[in-house]
Amino acid sequence: MKNMMIGVDLAKVVFQVHGALRTGEVQFRKKLTRKQFPAFMAQQEPSMVIFEACGSAHFWAREMEASGHEVKLIAPQYVHPFVKRQKNDAADAEAIVIAARQPEMRFVEPKTVEQQSCAAVFRARERLVHQRTADVNALRALLYEHGHVFPIGMSHLARMTAFVQDETGDLHALIREECLDLLVQIAEKTARIIARTTKLKALAAQSDRARRLQTMPGVGPLTAVAVEAFGPDMADFKTGRNFAAWLGLVPRQHSSGGKERLGRMTKAGQADIRRLLIIGAMSRLNWPGQRTIVEGSWLSRMLMRKPKMLVAIALANKMARQIWAMLTTNKDYRDPAMAVMA
Repeated sequence: MKNMMIGVDLAKVVFQVHGALRTGEVQFRKKLTRKQFPAFMAQQEPSMVIFEACGSAHFWAREMEASGHEVKLIAPQYVHPFVKRQKNDAADAEAIVIAARQPEMRFVEPKTVEQQSCAAVFRARERLVHQRTADVNALRALLYEHGHVFPIGMSHLARMTAFVQDETGDLHALIREECLDLLVQIAEKTARIIARTTKLKALAAQSDRARRLQTMPGVGPLTAVAVEAFGPDMADFKTGRNFAAWLGLVPRQHSSGGKERLGRMTKAGQADIRRLLIIGAMSRLNWPGQRTIVEGSWLSRMLMRKPKMLVAIALANKMARQIWAMLTTNKDYRDPAMAVMA
């Protein structure tokens, strides 16, 4: 067993390193530059190296593993309680080691280059979608200022385009030029979004795990890629509920004295997967999706007595648990309602 634990407070230029034995005896405290850090770590005996799970942590985790060290990543909110008094880089590095010594501590699994690459493409698409939405809102607001009202939604973009391009309208020439420029920007972003969507679908087609996930209703290529890119190994979770809690799909607790007090959904987990699961759940609750719901099933009973959005959250929670079961058992989706009928 590696007896030395080395906590590293990462930064852009200067790294603070804190070395201690598992029993707590401090061996060294060093401040190293970015160039000095890899050389220093290469000289150390194989040790447990601990980082906060923040920017560049996954890169340095791979670098340290290549040097023969065991690497652990800890979420920053789990390190903060162990910082003594004043916060500085040395105190943070020491707190990282103290937190890692706790037997019940939860660690973050380092991501591979492939996972980070898929995540980069996914986030680039999300960024373009937000930018396009901002441009469409700017176009709608500009037309509204000149007396022309259009409803919210991308589905009405064609109407706005036709109105702006109609030279017989009452828009001032300069306003029409600005609107046409916005339409060009929207078209460019739409083309780039389509290109990245195609790339993500191709990535989903190459993965057997992504193919398996898409056998579940409400899970498409984007959701499957998001689980691949942002989700850790499902073996890290003991139950499907733990995975749902990691996504933030469980109610916040305020329980005390034996009384259970459950609040709203925590939203304290992985936002990308959670959002896509909720969207997928809503797709199963709209009018075309409701026709596939088996009468008398859990979902149909929930719809009869609960608001649709609440049912969508509950269904997303259930989908998260089913994803955990599918990936841990390497089996395709099987509808529970159909299984009961069989």
